[in-house]
Amino acid sequence: MKLSIVIPVYNEEATLAEIIKRVQATPYDKELIIVDDASEDKSRDIIRAVSQEHDNIKFFLHERNQGKGAALRTGFAQVSGDVVLIQDADLEYNPIDYPDLLKPIERGVADVVYGSRLVGGAAHRVLFFWHYVGNKIVTTLSNMFTNLNLTDMETCYKVFKAEVLKDIKIKSDRFGVEPELTAKIARKRCRVYEVPISYDGRDYSEGKKITWRDGIAAVYYIIRFRFWD
Repeated sequence: MKLSIVIPVYNEEATLAEIIKRVQATPYDKELIIVDDASEDKSRDIIRAVSQEHDNIKFFLHERNQGKGAALRTGFAQVSGDVVLIQDADLEYNPIDYPDLLKPIERGVADVVYGSRLVGGAAHRVLFFWHYVGNKIVTTLSNMFTNLNLTDMETCYKVFKAEVLKDIKIKSDRFGVEPELTAKIARKRCRVYEVPISYDGRDYSEGKKITWRDGIAAVYYIIRFRFWD
């Protein structure tokens, strides 16, 4: 099984080299597909330097900032593996969780796996009560429209059999990609599993980007991709 790890990047110079190091340390046949979404810091220089040290890295550069959804759209078009995993470029999500994320697919029982920050006994940094409430609201609303029973629809860690993504066309440019992907895999009647993951959340001074506006937008995308796409 070959693993394609898609890493969207925007202004992550402080963490990018370390997350690539952690991903490379995982014991899988893998490729890293890094998409820089017009970073304004030194992220591009880091990507170029690291790619010269590893022959399993592909990187792509957006000339203008478009958002996470656009970066994933670019990355998904380049995968050659059997399984596709989304990895953020910060250190909130730890690749040590890959074995748990991949296990349901390896067992042949799942087509898609979500890593939930809200179930299980793994360690979590305690942050942002209102983010937690907002996540619960949009996850519940998404579940109502998709008839899934996820606990953490907005999680970064989403893993797909590559064949699942072949006919999914991402329309959302920003964080609307999370409810969009969820709606589209539900419509395809994919077998979806959820596993607990650790979570080292960061605050805004450390580079966190998602805001309450993205939560409001998520409601729009949940409804849009249920009825009009």
